Amino acid sequence: MGRWRDGTGELSVLDGAGEPVPLEIAASYRARTRGLLGRDGIDGAILLTPASSVHTFRMRFPIDVAHLDRRLRVIAIRTMRPGRLGAIRPRARYVLEAEAGAMAAWGLRPGVRVAIATGQDLRT
Repeated sequence: MGRWRDGTGELSVLDGAGEPVPLEIAASYRARTRGLLGRDGIDGAILLTPASSVHTFRMRFPIDVAHLDRRLRVIAIRTMRPGRLGAIRPRARYVLEAEAGAMAAWGLRPGVRVAIATGQDLRT
């Protein structure tokens, strides 16, 4: 699997029957560092790549955090309030962030795989 670049795409939960979710991809150091800081919310989700942990210092709203392995399988999901430091997940290659409660609505849970479509390519 190749590397992503900063941009947009769509996230699909492979074991779910829902609609694709709008996705922002933060692949550069600058985009990963900025993440959701300074925002009041997000429509969809943001994928941090590569990443194995996150923090919510200076965040304005609680978020759902999903750690994904290199095959885009969910390792763990956690809801984090602002001002928290997340645990490092050694097997995690990517971190998916969304507003609190969104991932449950999408059917995302540990063990489920996701697909990410960016432009003309699809990574699963």
